Amino acid sequence: MGSYTILIGLSIAVILSYLFDLLARATKVPSVLMLLLTGIALRQAADYFDFALGIPKVVLELFGIIGLIMIVLEGALDLKLTRDKAPLIRRSFLAAVLMLVVQAVAIALLLQAYVGASFQTCLVNAVPLAVISSAIAIPSVANLMGEKQEFIVYESTFSDILGIMLFNFALQDNFAQGVSVITFTRDVVAVLIVAVLSTAALAFLLGRIRLHVKFFLILAFLILLYSLAKKLHLSSLVLVLVFGLAVNNAELLLRGPKLQRWLHPEQLAAELHPLKSITAESAFLIRTFFFLLFGFSITLSSLVSATLLLQGLLIVGVLTGIRYVYLRYIARTDLIPELFIAPKGLITVLLFYSIPDKHHIGEIGENILFIVILLTGVLMMIGLQLTKKEPEIGEY
Repeated sequence: MGSYTILIGLSIAVILSYLFDLLARATKVPSVLMLLLTGIALRQAADYFDFALGIPKVVLELFGIIGLIMIVLEGALDLKLTRDKAPLIRRSFLAAVLMLVVQAVAIALLLQAYVGASFQTCLVNAVPLAVISSAIAIPSVANLMGEKQEFIVYESTFSDILGIMLFNFALQDNFAQGVSVITFTRDVVAVLIVAVLSTAALAFLLGRIRLHVKFFLILAFLILLYSLAKKLHLSSLVLVLVFGLAVNNAELLLRGPKLQRWLHPEQLAAELHPLKSITAESAFLIRTFFFLLFGFSITLSSLVSATLLLQGLLIVGVLTGIRYVYLRYIARTDLIPELFIAPKGLITVLLFYSIPDKHHIGEIGENILFIVILLTGVLMMIGLQLTKKEPEIGEY
């Protein structure tokens, strides 16, 4: 395949993704769902014409990791911290914690009854299926307004972070022992300290660098810190969330003469708009290629299985049932569209690829992941279709 052919393909992919975004606004069909289906269609075409294109798993992982960082940062840069939003933040955090834990345990018990593996192995495989993907949820609710949008952004971001923490907890050799709680708490405290220190350093650089190229340098440092923290088995998404919140709320968080003298909150505020723009553009680009490649990596013939579909429906049914009980009877909040917007996606794939060989279950593979991702994407589409259109500002 020639260089220009590759460039033509990449350009068409970006243009298609932009058109899908426009179509999503008009039809409320999530653009990532269209990208996944396009990837599957391309795979079918490639198989029909005997065109072999192997995609190494590491390529998909790289796109997924960078995309997750960009999308969480994009969401954090849109969140304003005010006193009146404290109840919303508490409510979304509680929803993320309770539903993640209950759903993961329920799916683990279901897997244990089905395959007979140890509870730890089943929990490790269940956590990726319980985590809400902010990579899909955040861009899909861009047209929602007010607390509905903010609740989903906060909940999905918290779910990503807490899901990684629960996944790391379940992987511990001393799992289900008292010492595991101590080591887990130690890791949480460590990542919070690292998050505060790294955020201060990045904010200092962002406010002081005067060269034309600065934002990708900051993003490179952020990815570096994220990767180093990940190597230490820390929940590194906390770094991204804290940095985004600090930059977007500099005047609120950076109080005191010493902090203001070193970190210049007024300069951070001036850099906010271009940083948001570059982050959004990068997230769009990475998300495009990740979901196209993930769809292309799926063999459609392997999905045509009544057993596989039944397993996927059962898992999604358990997830949705638990979510309904929480929203209806515990949170006592709206069901539309909150009940339906709990998609699985990028974070699910990344966590699945991180499962050690000793915890792999034969019946749980990329195919069941795709079934769950597809079904939750369809549910999200239904929820968005049922949502009443909010009047735009200035609309008469």
